[in-house]
Amino acid sequence: MIKTDVVIVGAGPCGLFQVFELGLLGISAHVVEALPYAGGQCIQLYPDKPIYDIPAIPEISARGLVENLMAQIAPFNPEFHFEQRVAKIAPQDDGRFLLETDNGLQFDTAAAVIATGAGAIRPIRLKVDGIDRFEDSQLFYAVTDETRHHGKRLVILGGGDSALDWVMRLHPEAESVVLIHRSDRFRAQSHTVEKMHALCDDHHMQFLTGRVVDYVQRNGELVGLKVMSMDGVVRRLEMDHLLVFFGLSPDSGTLDSWGIETERNQAKVDTEKFMTNRDGIYSIGDCNWYPGKKKLILSGFHEAALAAFAIKARLNPDEKVYLQYTTTSPALHERLGVSPDLSDLL
Repeated sequence: MIKTDVVIVGAGPCGLFQVFELGLLGISAHVVEALPYAGGQCIQLYPDKPIYDIPAIPEISARGLVENLMAQIAPFNPEFHFEQRVAKIAPQDDGRFLLETDNGLQFDTAAAVIATGAGAIRPIRLKVDGIDRFEDSQLFYAVTDETRHHGKRLVILGGGDSALDWVMRLHPEAESVVLIHRSDRFRAQSHTVEKMHALCDDHHMQFLTGRVVDYVQRNGELVGLKVMSMDGVVRRLEMDHLLVFFGLSPDSGTLDSWGIETERNQAKVDTEKFMTNRDGIYSIGDCNWYPGKKKLILSGFHEAALAAFAIKARLNPDEKVYLQYTTTSPALHERLGVSPDLSDLL
């Protein structure tokens, strides 16, 4: 049993910023995430896609945003629990909550923040009988260590930003790259598609239209794929690693099982505390709903700040919660581990 002030469910940008806002108020947090890494859908779907609407940052990639958020929360030493899905949130007699994951991890927490975006997400699998036996050895639905694919003959499946972004990122270090998509129409950014076609024209990679219908194994290893092209002909393609980016399958149904009132499959919250109908359970980011809600990262950051102050008041009901500024507050400087020169302000 892990005892903590707060459990944050979801490690996307909003969940990560919630760690920061809680940390400024002296509140520690554990973070539970269904994926094997932080960043949520930003990293899973479009790691290198530019984002233009983060205040004071004219342009940043999704990967860069997550890296910056991880650096920003580092002073607060949050504990992450990856590849864990929250199965139950149950109130206890003392007003706290018992939170359990599907892998048997248990938390005794004073508050919980749901920051799951579209819900706990899992990659959409390649539907070829038996090929799942190679998952995490030669079949991958995410890239967690780029160097693992260096020098390999790569086949990448998909037509969205994730597939095209990883083509761009991996082709310089791979022995070869073949991109396979069911058609020549892509869901990715047009300039990335143009770069991919230019690489094909220069013979740095290959693009095929079609779908994988079978695989070839030898001595227990995946050595090839059988690809049916648009003309119905099945061709064999040799490879070392197969990377599949068909998108993610969200699961928002867990909110109902936790007793959370929903609107349009999102948790209904107030706009003062961003608390749900269950006292002590909050929700921020794309997984919540209130009149006028806008699904923007910026909005989620605002919600995280107000939720943090509400949680502070809940944890310390007899203590007034003062607003302090990171520019001038010695207490916040100490928590952040910084020593700014304030002489110009005196």
